[in-house]
Amino acid sequence: DVQLQASGGGLVQAGGSLRLSCAASGLTFDDYAIGWFRQAPGKEREVVSCVSTSDRTTYVADSVKGRFTISSDNAKRTMYLQMNGLKVEDTGVYYCNADRSLGGGEWADYWGQGTQVTVSS
Repeated sequence: DVQLQASGGGLVQAGGSLRLSCAASGLTFDDYAIGWFRQAPGKEREVVSCVSTSDRTTYVADSVKGRFTISSDNAKRTMYLQMNGLKVEDTGVYYCNADRSLGGGEWADYWGQGTQVTVSS
């Protein structure tokens, strides 16, 4: 069974920092694209940052560029999202994700349970 367990969310003042963690079991990050997504109240889920499977290229959304950093520790099977300079608009539920193509249009797609980040002004 594959499981992703996200943690590290909380309440923080604007300008503060948080580090989210996502512990994985049942998979190896090298075989998957990994990433963090978020969903603000009343909005659709959006990608925050991700690392591709093929060449491990990192994508960072413009809204968090220069403030958020994705990383992973393959030995610990844990991915991280370091969030600095938090803004009120960063408030939302943050989800970790791992996915890979199985071929033939099929995908293995796994999500963590979400961790709430609330940034106060």
